[in-house]
Amino acid sequence: MAHITVSVEYGIHCLLWFVDNPERSLSSRELAELQGISPSFLAKILPRLEKAGIVSSNEGIRGGYRLALPPEKITFLSIIDAIEGYKPLFECQEIRRRCAVFEENGLPQWAISGTCSVHKVILQAENAMRDVLANQTLADVAQRLCQIAPNSFYRDVNSWMDQKIEARTVRSSKGGRGKT
Repeated sequence: MAHITVSVEYGIHCLLWFVDNPERSLSSRELAELQGISPSFLAKILPRLEKAGIVSSNEGIRGGYRLALPPEKITFLSIIDAIEGYKPLFECQEIRRRCAVFEENGLPQWAISGTCSVHKVILQAENAMRDVLANQTLADVAQRLCQIAPNSFYRDVNSWMDQKIEARTVRSSKGGRGKT
């Protein structure tokens, strides 16, 4: 978790589209179009979320991705760890072992025992950050968004999704592609 990348931001936004649309499946291409990003970029994120059990996918005319869990069970920490993998905030280099003062007589036990004092502070900060992320769910954020977005926005999003799904159905009936 050394650096939370834009992949996480786009992944979370993708998941938010599904909170109020649990029955709709959108392809990675449609989700990318909805957010104005490259489909190939998003195609790297969604399989990670699927592997973590956050989304599921299916192929076919009505195929695509959808939430695999209720939004109340999807934490920001689980999304970050799925996309980025677990990364420590800090990797202690044990600089305390290189102090020039200790070169002649060797390292005293008091200077090297236990966790490095600097590392201890950063571990505390990392644990606090992970706790906050573990206690924020997709449902929490979706609820906050519902409070500020006008109802017309959600109608527009649902209409957009319906149009995409319908276009897939029409293309498929004419022999086009219907994959995720």
